[in-house]
Amino acid sequence: MFLDELPEFPRNVLEVLRQPLEDHMVTIARASMSLSFPARFMLAAAMNPCPCGFFNDKSRECQCTPPLIQRYIAKISGPLLDRIDIHIEVPAVQYKELRGGAAAEGSAEIRSRVLAARERQRQRFRKFGDKIYSNAQMTTRQIRVHCELGADAERLLERAMQQQGLTARAHDRILKVARTIADLEGAEHLTVSHLAEAIQYRALDRSYWA
Repeated sequence: MFLDELPEFPRNVLEVLRQPLEDHMVTIARASMSLSFPARFMLAAAMNPCPCGFFNDKSRECQCTPPLIQRYIAKISGPLLDRIDIHIEVPAVQYKELRGGAAAEGSAEIRSRVLAARERQRQRFRKFGDKIYSNAQMTTRQIRVHCELGADAERLLERAMQQQGLTARAHDRILKVARTIADLEGAEHLTVSHLAEAIQYRALDRSYWA
């Protein structure tokens, strides 16, 4: 499911997504009965940094006041953002980049790496008898087993948790993303670089909610 201009949705509508994102179930309650249905889906969303779209833009001036920006982004609650594994800032593409050469890596190569990473995950969880198929499905117990950290990585994660005020849910999602980054590289163990990259994918925590 792709939601464009995320803050333009009513906040009460967005908050309804919290439970399906967590439990992968949606419950419909009526006077005579309550029914639950499976709702495992991938959520992708996009938003501007402010109503005019130019906050932190190097080439154009933002006309929005701080209170206006705060009201704009306040429609997205911290608990909802907590349930989104990756959020990154995408700056405007410069002219030279638009007119540049071919991409460093083609779609076929990317697809090959992704399929190899998915197969690596499938084999890992089958070997341990876990009834899951991808890193995103790991429980807290499985994270402890499959996402062991060295001393340096532990210190890095602890510092990020303290400085950014990250929650326990964000902690687990960072480890899942780091495990996936390692799988894409074909690495057996998590390293500091895998963890650092995963932490960088919590951009909105640093920008607005930290």
